[in-house]
Amino acid sequence: MMKRYLLIAGILIVSTQAFAQQERKHIRKGTSEYTEQKFLESEIEYRKALDKNPESFEAQYNIGASLYKQQKLDEAMKQFQTLAQTEKDPAKLAQIYHNMGNIYFAADKIDESIDAYKKSLKNNPLDNETRYNLIAAQKKKKEQENQQQQQQQPQEQEQQQDKQEQQQQQQQQQNQMNKEDAERLLNAIQQDEDDLQNKRKINAAEKKQIEKNW
Repeated sequence: MMKRYLLIAGILIVSTQAFAQQERKHIRKGTSEYTEQKFLESEIEYRKALDKNPESFEAQYNIGASLYKQQKLDEAMKQFQTLAQTEKDPAKLAQIYHNMGNIYFAADKIDESIDAYKKSLKNNPLDNETRYNLIAAQKKKKEQENQQQQQQQPQEQEQQQDKQEQQQQQQQQQNQMNKEDAERLLNAIQQDEDDLQNKRKINAAEKKQIEKNW
C-alpha cells in the first residue's frame, strides 16, 4: 500500500502567513482529491502547493504518491529519490523508502524493492506494513528463482541430449572412417600381392624364354 504522508499542523519555513495559508489550502484540496481517487487532480493541487513553498515535504511527497497512483512509475520514483537524498528525518525516510519499494515491486524489480524495504525498516523497525511487503517481495524472488531453475532444467537436458547425439554421430563417423581405412589398407595389400604375383609370373616366363632360346 502506498503511504500518503499525514499532514502536519505547521510549516517550519514560510515567507508570510498568507503564503503558508495558500500552501495549506492546496494541500488540503489535493488530499481531498486523493481520497476520492482523483489522482491527477490531487497531483495538480500538490504542485500548486509546491509553487507556494518549494521546500514543502508534504507537497513533494504527495506528488510522488499521486504519480504512483497514476502508474507513472518512473516519475514517482524520481520524486521519491530526490526526497531521499535530502531528507534526514528517519520517520520520513522510512515512508519514502517504503514507497520506493512499492514502485520497484510494481515494476517487477524485486531485488531493488527488497533493498528499499530494508532501508525503510532500518529507519523504522516497527513498521509491520513494510515488514509484510518485504516478506512478500522475498517470497516472489524465491518463486522467480524456482521458476527460472525449472525452465533451465529442460534446456540443460536438451543440451545434454544434443551433446550425446553429436558424440554418437562423431563416433559413428569415426567408425566408418576406420572401416574405410581398413578396407583401403586391405585393398592396397591385395594389390601389392597381385603385383608381386604378376611380377613373378613375368620373371618366370622371361626365364623360361631365355632357357628355351639357349
